[in-house]
Amino acid sequence: MANTIADLQRKKDAGEKISMITTYDATFARLVEAAGIDMILIGDSLGNVMQGRDTTLAVTVDDIIYHAKCVMRGCQTPFVVADMPFGSYQANDEDGVRAGIRILKEAGVHAVKIEGGMRCVNLIKKLVEAGVPVMGHIGLTPQSVNAMSGYHVQGKAEQDAENLVRDAKALENAGCFSITVECVPRQLGKRIQDAVNVPVIGIGAGPDTAGQVLVLQDALGLGLGKKSKFVRQYATLGQTVIDALKTYAADVKSGAFPSDQESYH
Repeated sequence: MANTIADLQRKKDAGEKISMITTYDATFARLVEAAGIDMILIGDSLGNVMQGRDTTLAVTVDDIIYHAKCVMRGCQTPFVVADMPFGSYQANDEDGVRAGIRILKEAGVHAVKIEGGMRCVNLIKKLVEAGVPVMGHIGLTPQSVNAMSGYHVQGKAEQDAENLVRDAKALENAGCFSITVECVPRQLGKRIQDAVNVPVIGIGAGPDTAGQVLVLQDALGLGLGKKSKFVRQYATLGQTVIDALKTYAADVKSGAFPSDQESYH
């Protein structure tokens, strides 16, 4: 049986940290489940990780649903959240409600995640009233990368920090069961968690939030580029994959693969 919102809240209330990881396919979903991870996020980061884009902006609702369906086929116990991609809710609340319902209905995920603070309050209320659980997302919001002039730590100035605390409270009051806080000073991450009762899931927000989320490929060292400051690599699988494929190519070239034992008779 899958984790529930009530389970996540109990973990937070008991001081038990919540683990969350992005996942985009059934194979990794099975492995994530086997590892006992609490939550999975089908992030619009798939635009970067799976599609090779520079930003998340081109990801569509269809993209999210496709990858979410793959993930849901691969796991049963994690609580699964899918991002609402750029353009699916910015124009008006009606579009957002339709998109949220569609993602929940077609993909079978347990909740959606929306980037933004006060400006999203009305939409969140409507989604929650329609039966769509919502996770908020404040701090660095990648869908606003152009407006923010790039990827930078948020909330350094006191007024900006106060605005983020205000946003977190507004999201909780609107009905969010949890809030992602990205790329803020660790003191602000703690301040935001202390200001709300729901679990705050940090990514580059310090150790004092109720839980943490990382992009799977970052955590496993599958990327070849420079890693962000907040990423801890728990493996270096990128080089492992390269070495394995080099050996495979050499075995094919030399005729060592397939062997007689790997051939049918």
